[in-house]
Amino acid sequence: MVYIGLTGWGDHDSIYPEHIKSTNKLAEYSSHFPVVEVDASFYAVQPVRNAEKWVNQTTDSFRFVVKAYQGMTGHQRGDTPFSSKKEMFKAFKESLKPYQDTGKLALVLFQFPPWFDCRKENVTYLRYCKQMMGEIPVALEFRHQSWFSDHYRAETIDFMKGEGWIHSIADEPQAGEGSIPVVPVATNANMTMVRLHGRNVHGWNKSGNANWREVRYLYNYNKDELLEWKQRIADLERDTKDIIVLFNNNSGGDAASNAKTFQSLLGIEYEGLSPRQMDLF
Repeated sequence: MVYIGLTGWGDHDSIYPEHIKSTNKLAEYSSHFPVVEVDASFYAVQPVRNAEKWVNQTTDSFRFVVKAYQGMTGHQRGDTPFSSKKEMFKAFKESLKPYQDTGKLALVLFQFPPWFDCRKENVTYLRYCKQMMGEIPVALEFRHQSWFSDHYRAETIDFMKGEGWIHSIADEPQAGEGSIPVVPVATNANMTMVRLHGRNVHGWNKSGNANWREVRYLYNYNKDELLEWKQRIADLERDTKDIIVLFNNNSGGDAASNAKTFQSLLGIEYEGLSPRQMDLF
């Protein structure tokens, strides 16, 4: 089964009734899509009450992809509010309990930064992360192209298969070593994830600009590009049971419309979505 959704639910104005309250957005979002990525968990380990609120706002069939906290992936280079890595992982896992208790946790996404390259100490850290997460399903997404260089690509894929990592396949601009190629290979028989970041090659690496994060994901996929992914999804379905496809190209508000178009191209009609609000006035 292919589950199509977006990264976050706060910024997709095109699918919301006018004047909708922010507290009602997730419920409305879940009337359009069956899965969402929780981005707030990257910036801070969320209190349990937040997850309790979010699972209660969605239907039984809805699923959450929870992004790993930045202290766990090395994005946060300074101090964290935790005394040790062990305490940090423990707190993060405790924040997942409402998703787990309701059967709504799809997976946890470990997206590593562009400076996390393919070397022995980083491979060791990946093993540590997998061990700390236990039986919780975890997906792995790289941002440094060395992992998929000609020299290491086969070893990286074999490592992910052997360690039980779900492959988070990225579609992103080819903009140097801080980006990776499309590697449409499933490493887990139960689940594969695809995250589409857009292809804004000119805005991808310009971190010195004040509005860099606003333009990095400024991209609107055209029909031919989505048809490329339709074929890749069909190929992946031969090797994996479920596929989660998340659109992250929302700097220009294009993610929701691209996701809707992709759903139409795949001929999918989801059941069990939340009832849709009506904006009559």
